[in-house]
Amino acid sequence: MSLIPKLGSGFRFLRSERVASLNLEVQEYEHIQTGAKHFHLAAEQEEKVFLVAFRTMPQDSSGVAHILEHTALCGSEHFPVRDPFFMMTRRSLNTFMNAFTSSDWTAYPFASLNQKDFDNLLDVYLDAAFFSRLDPMDFAQEGHRVEFSEPNNPESDLVYKGVVFNEMKGAMSSPTSTLWQTFTKYLFPETTYHHNSGGEPASIPDLTYEQLREFYASHYHPSNAVFMTFGDLDVADLQTKIHEQALKGFERSDLELSVPDEKRYFSPVRVEEAYALDQEDLSKQTHHVVGWLLPRSIDIDALMKAHLLERVLLDNSSSPLMAALESSSLGSGPSPLCGLEDSNREMSFVCGLEGSEPEDAEAVEQLILDTLQKVVDEGVDPRSVAAQLHQLELNQREITGDGMPFGLQLILAGMSAAIHRGDPVSVLNIDPALAKLREAVKDADFIPNLIREWLLDNPHRVRLTLRPDNTLTAKKDAAEAARLAVMKAELTAEQKQAIVEQAKALEARQQQVDDDSLLPKVTLQDVPLEMNLPTAETVAVGDLTGQWFTAGTNGLVYLQAVLDLPQLTEAEQQLMPLFTHCMTELGCAERDYRENQALQSEVSGGLSASFTVRGAKEDEQQVSGYLVLSGKALAVNQQALQALMAETLEKARFDELPRIAEIVAQRSARLANSITGRGHALAMQAAAAKFSPVANFTQQTSGLVAIQSAKALAQQVKAEGDKTEASKLLEALSASLVALHNKIKQAPRQFLLVAEADHQQAMLDALQNNWASLPVAAEWQGLQLPKTREPVKQLWLTSTQVNFCALAFPTVPGGHADAAALTVLGDYLRNGFLHRAIREQGGAYGAGAGQDNGDAVFRFFSYRDPRVEGTLADFYASLTWLQEQPVDQQKLEEAVLGVVASIDKPGSPAGEARSTFFSSLFGRTPESRKAFRASILAVTGEDLLRVAAAYLKPELASVAVVTNAKTAESLDASYERIAV
Repeated sequence: MSLIPKLGSGFRFLRSERVASLNLEVQEYEHIQTGAKHFHLAAEQEEKVFLVAFRTMPQDSSGVAHILEHTALCGSEHFPVRDPFFMMTRRSLNTFMNAFTSSDWTAYPFASLNQKDFDNLLDVYLDAAFFSRLDPMDFAQEGHRVEFSEPNNPESDLVYKGVVFNEMKGAMSSPTSTLWQTFTKYLFPETTYHHNSGGEPASIPDLTYEQLREFYASHYHPSNAVFMTFGDLDVADLQTKIHEQALKGFERSDLELSVPDEKRYFSPVRVEEAYALDQEDLSKQTHHVVGWLLPRSIDIDALMKAHLLERVLLDNSSSPLMAALESSSLGSGPSPLCGLEDSNREMSFVCGLEGSEPEDAEAVEQLILDTLQKVVDEGVDPRSVAAQLHQLELNQREITGDGMPFGLQLILAGMSAAIHRGDPVSVLNIDPALAKLREAVKDADFIPNLIREWLLDNPHRVRLTLRPDNTLTAKKDAAEAARLAVMKAELTAEQKQAIVEQAKALEARQQQVDDDSLLPKVTLQDVPLEMNLPTAETVAVGDLTGQWFTAGTNGLVYLQAVLDLPQLTEAEQQLMPLFTHCMTELGCAERDYRENQALQSEVSGGLSASFTVRGAKEDEQQVSGYLVLSGKALAVNQQALQALMAETLEKARFDELPRIAEIVAQRSARLANSITGRGHALAMQAAAAKFSPVANFTQQTSGLVAIQSAKALAQQVKAEGDKTEASKLLEALSASLVALHNKIKQAPRQFLLVAEADHQQAMLDALQNNWASLPVAAEWQGLQLPKTREPVKQLWLTSTQVNFCALAFPTVPGGHADAAALTVLGDYLRNGFLHRAIREQGGAYGAGAGQDNGDAVFRFFSYRDPRVEGTLADFYASLTWLQEQPVDQQKLEEAVLGVVASIDKPGSPAGEARSTFFSSLFGRTPESRKAFRASILAVTGEDLLRVAAAYLKPELASVAVVTNAKTAESLDASYERIAV
């Protein structure tokens, strides 16, 4: 037990516990006056994280918690400006700022490396959370409102508008989101999880402003709050600020919000519903899932049992349930819902198939039950159980943080336990529970008994069939139109005029310039002078060379073999994504794919293959590319890791035709399902595709063309009408993969090694032992791609209720003197014009602009957008605004701060090493990256005007929009129309 830390005003210390595996200490405090809990994760980390969360348990699908999350950030008592959240993103050096609405909590987190910035954000977040203004206009903007389609014409049709309304139209365009929401509706018949906390588009208009205020008053109270922080923070000072600025004015609330246990079914429930899919061929598009309700997630022993059970059954292709699902002819592959959901009060376990037919529901359910019964009858290989315990330990020890701050990931891991009044400390310190599991699994019946108790003998089971319906979108649109028509018919003249006046008032409010001096800020003087980049050491073992990075990896080692890509034909380029996917998913040497994946789980944290291609720093038309074979492991297993990686490079098998067919089908389904989640990125890729060789390569290998290709290949491979033809195609595909493997595996290579210093020699010895004997070609021709620099004008048609727009211009690569100004210009346009015009006024969930220095392209984008032509017009209007308005020096500084913050954003120890290595590999050395950062800090207003005029010329523009067929009908006939 540690000494009692120094306390801040109003708090009492409850306990602390050291978590050795994470090298931190968790301290628990309570606010005396209100009962608010504070968990601090004390760690010697410069990046500081803050989060305040509230238990939010909606009782309908109106999206009240989600809309409140948005509206709470639109102005508060001490910061009475219209948009403090987005204004602070521009006045900050934050490494993370956001807000989340989960199924039963809402959280407001931020992170920063700078103490002044941390304190600034703390002031704004505390005021927003506990003293929000909740202006009715903000509710109308962020939630929902009705306007006339011609705002000043009360005779025109009524339409719904609102940021969350359009966000959820986009979210619920995803079959996976619809599948999950429909499944939980039946698994949880009575508790809050029965409802869509984000909001169902058809139900969002039911929410009133008064209901929003009532929800805020009851749920955003300190007695219902949990504070969680991470890093090297002065806890006493922090708690004093929380008490003085937020909590001291509140008394303890008698209302204790919680989620009750769900009422259990006495027998399984079987249901069928439909989802919208706007295409003619609906065959093999049905989802079947089977799921069970399990014990409470706050029971740490039950939680760890559930994680072990999930991994034993579903972790990889050698896992019995995953093997059965992958090899079944009843569908194209395992459902994206497969796995354990442990964030709700009670856990759930789900499995199933996608790419099936409605009539196969019973057969899918029986397949799952029979497989589970077989595991119970035959038992589980002890090596498999040991391997999954090893995976749990490895996942616990690994320091992540490349996408989201590591401290925030730890906080979110403990969030569910904190919200449900469990013990977040035990969730973070899983070593005692792991020790119990290691003892428990010595009994060979442990896993079979768990399957019997939690699954086979558990009557609270739901089988959901979600079938496609290509009339559903039209029916929903018609229902929405009819609802609005009835509403309009009942309006009095005064009510019509009120709608017109509200639209005018909202537009005026969106146009008003707030006094941003009310908000705290950091300035350029607060920016660190230097970048902190890890230092590489060149190492050589015989003929092998590599870059060694010493990093605090908490006992893990990371290795990447980096091979020069050869010259590739167009067919080989398109084959690369499938090749790299198969390389570690198929068999190796004498092992089949299931044996190989079992071995990977035993000795590593996973193997993966990928490829990376970039243009030269000085010329985007000159390219280089690499195949990257990656692995990680606990240090004790690094020799076995390297042996497996070297063997994979040399002896990966591409002869398992049924397995290749499974992978082809699964990839096609995953890519198709990803469109509505990353439509803005896909639209930008398409718009820029002909502007550089790498952009074109990216479009072919991971963009919309790649999705088309994957879908076409999957249809050919399954070719149910002609099995002989499908078999021939598979054999040809296998032969192509083998040929590509033979072409690549003898490529010149180098290595990236990341670990703690005391593991260096062992890793270098293993490098010599495992890699030195592998052949390397004496002659080599590296990858070259055809030059290209031309625009496109395309509509990509898919099943979506919202649009994703992109506009691109050819500019300069990162080594050019104008690259810095173009980079800052993106933030300046987003902050000064695009956010207001496209999100606030246009109703899109997001919009922005930015320079891509690799492809030498400047790109505009919108995300989950109800408009197309209006948004494209706003992209161009931003350039007119730039030239007509004097450059605002404060806005310029904010744009510079935003770029610098993104450059300086820390990653994981291994991630920062990888970033430095690959940047240098493509000519972006630490010295050039530091010089580029310095040039960002030197950008002037004149620079912005000059580069915009020089490069962003309308006659050079390229346009791509991801939309639906109905919207496409109303757009210019000059667009090329392409079905995804």
